[in-house]
Amino acid sequence: MSSMTKIEPLGAIRERVLTGLRQEIISGTLRPGDRLVERELADRFGVSRVPVREAVRALVAEGFVHFETPRRAVVRRLTRRDVKELFELREALEVYAAGLAASRATPGDLAEVEKLLGLAAAATGAGDAEAITDINSRLHDRIVAMAGNSLLTEALEPVAGRLRWMTRRNEEWPHLLVEHRELYEAIASGDPERARAQALAHVRTNYRSTVRHLFGEGGEGGEDREDREDREDREA
Repeated sequence: MSSMTKIEPLGAIRERVLTGLRQEIISGTLRPGDRLVERELADRFGVSRVPVREAVRALVAEGFVHFETPRRAVVRRLTRRDVKELFELREALEVYAAGLAASRATPGDLAEVEKLLGLAAAATGAGDAEAITDINSRLHDRIVAMAGNSLLTEALEPVAGRLRWMTRRNEEWPHLLVEHRELYEAIASGDPERARAQALAHVRTNYRSTVRHLFGEGGEGGEDREDREDREDREA
């Protein structure tokens, strides 16, 4: 008896395409301004155009892609305002999460973070950018999970990918490792105030580094078109 070919559900196909495209954007394989052409992507992934179209729409909702015209979807070019807004959210939520984690973390939680720090140290020593980015993201996710607040986790989940996208070019890895160890020690101390202060310092340092790596040494003080339009709207 011949075996039947397993048919992949449409939802699974769409998720496979979405995950692949998202990772290509985060890794830099697809660069800001690159066009996403349905026909070409359908051929490349070996799927119909329907799941590609749905995946592109999902990437628009996640902030990775935008439509220059109704038929032309391109990878977004990050602006300073994009970075500022995301880090303002991080400052509000991750700092709060660190304080909760300091009061709620179990020995098992702390052991998991220690393990991640060990992996981060090994990846930093090897200069493995992809591994460092992945481990650091998992470390931050773990700290948020330690806070024990499901709504807090849900609030940060939609921006996790964009955060990886923005920070992947930050190659100040040894300094990041030191900051993450200091954040871990603050949380492990059980002092919520110390943990919040360390988390705030880390987010702000990471913001300055991200701006510098995305826009150059003078990037933080500059103003792009969206920043200018936002300022003009407020002043009107």
